[in-house]
Amino acid sequence: MTSNSRIVTYSPAYTIVPTYECFNRCSYCNFRTNPGESPWMSLAAAVSIFQKLQSQNVCEILILSGEVHPHSPRRQEWFQRIYDLCKLALEMGFLPHTNAGPLSFPEMQKLKQVNVSMGLMLEQLTPSLLETVHKHAPSKLPEIRLQQLQWAGELKIPFTTGLLLGIGENESDCWQTLETISQLHQRYHHIQEVILQPHSPGSQQSFVAAAFAADKLPELIAKSRQILPADITIQIPPNLVKDREWLLACLDAGARDLGGISPIDEVNPDYRHIQAEELREILQPAGWKLVQRLPLYPQFDGWLSGELQEGVKKWRNRLSPFVL
Repeated sequence: MTSNSRIVTYSPAYTIVPTYECFNRCSYCNFRTNPGESPWMSLAAAVSIFQKLQSQNVCEILILSGEVHPHSPRRQEWFQRIYDLCKLALEMGFLPHTNAGPLSFPEMQKLKQVNVSMGLMLEQLTPSLLETVHKHAPSKLPEIRLQQLQWAGELKIPFTTGLLLGIGENESDCWQTLETISQLHQRYHHIQEVILQPHSPGSQQSFVAAAFAADKLPELIAKSRQILPADITIQIPPNLVKDREWLLACLDAGARDLGGISPIDEVNPDYRHIQAEELREILQPAGWKLVQRLPLYPQFDGWLSGELQEGVKKWRNRLSPFVL
């Protein structure tokens, strides 16, 4: 029988993109378009998508958006669209999780009303990347991104963050970023997961660099597990760890979550998501049990409003005993 220590989780998810336009130009990005070059998702289009998803085993709606500049005259319209999409997802029976780049404190406060959790990648905190991959990305200032994690703690928002690996950092940069996450969590106890995402070259990026070597991941995960508090789960994206032996090695090293599994990886569109059944075929022979989870870990249920708690309770009852 599989023990709790051999459980690996994932979230049955679908990604909604309000807009691909983004004022940042990170050189490794395979997601963005220039401002004004792509239409925004309408609520009518979202309704059509959600209606189809209602007959499928999709729990999480990930609202993943490019960033509109904080001082753009379209910022309020953009934020309202994100809020309305979250509210719609809730009304149609799903659990929203938003990652839309840095937000103001009032924006985070308002989105808390219609999200069970939220997220933002720290990527790396080293300022040297502002001269390279983040040279044309104003919102990638380390202090701006750290402020989000602090505000999420102050607002009691269950939060996911993470590191992007192989974009010009060194090992000590990684340890510093992880130590900072650990310190913030020890103060607020609000970090659900830390994603360790290996850079994987895509067809749209200008950054010229090899993929982060899979054989380096297990050691990095083991060290991360030593740095991070035990109640933070380490997540790895299985579509970016192609070799099944290295994927299993990552689990042996301490990773325990495989993220949201949806039809398309919008951030890394050149790398198809490995679906749940295929993952089980990899994991089960090695003694791992793949279990669904909600975008909210159980210890954070009490942080939600009554309405949001009701939505979470329905999903826990619906999927029990096969969900965390």
